[in-house]
Amino acid sequence: MRILALDSATESCSVALLIGRRLIAREQLLEHGHAEHILPMADELLREADVSLSALSAIAFGRGPGSFTGVRLAASVAQGLAFGAGLPVVPISDLRALAQRVMELDAAVTRVLVCNDARMHEVYWGCFERPATGAVAAAAHDEQVGKPAAVSLPASWLAAPRAVHAAGSGFAAYPELRSVLAGQLERVHDGLLPRAAEIARLAVPEVASGRVLPAEQALPVYLRDDVAHTGGSH
Repeated sequence: MRILALDSATESCSVALLIGRRLIAREQLLEHGHAEHILPMADELLREADVSLSALSAIAFGRGPGSFTGVRLAASVAQGLAFGAGLPVVPISDLRALAQRVMELDAAVTRVLVCNDARMHEVYWGCFERPATGAVAAAAHDEQVGKPAAVSLPASWLAAPRAVHAAGSGFAAYPELRSVLAGQLERVHDGLLPRAAEIARLAVPEVASGRVLPAEQALPVYLRDDVAHTGGSH
């Protein structure tokens, strides 16, 4: 299986190429200018691996939520590359990708709360768990956007307590999150961002089971309903 993954939903602009079990990746931390770097980084990886675009199995991308312009960029680049090479696409949640990163850092972690800064004193958040029979993060409920005070753990987690880890830019942006969740978190992993590497790995079971989409369905997910109408830039 050969998967090219792209992500630009945060200040991390990253690409990854997964060939079997071998993964190579590039990442740059940028305030702006993701559009100038993402395609050259992808081209560099393909050249390094000596793989043509048409030889890939699929193109995966971070579908959001995140920076509006960044999420649009990843979706449009994935769509363009997939159209040109006749490949399917695999949209992967950026919140889920960050949860996966935490789980890969510590194999003992089975529950992760992700809270990313959504600006306007809100966070994008979601809860993810590692199924007993699986190796990748699965959503415990629908992803949401809202005030930090509205963030909560699923009732099923509270009923059957296990260590909950957390990550995301929301914890640095809104310190009150730690108070809201006082006593409920084992650890907050500061400074981690979603990356294409985890998006590529999360795409593997999707491609293997045929859960892929045609290129024209490479669409971003914003969570905020009014984004498409307001032309928001974050």
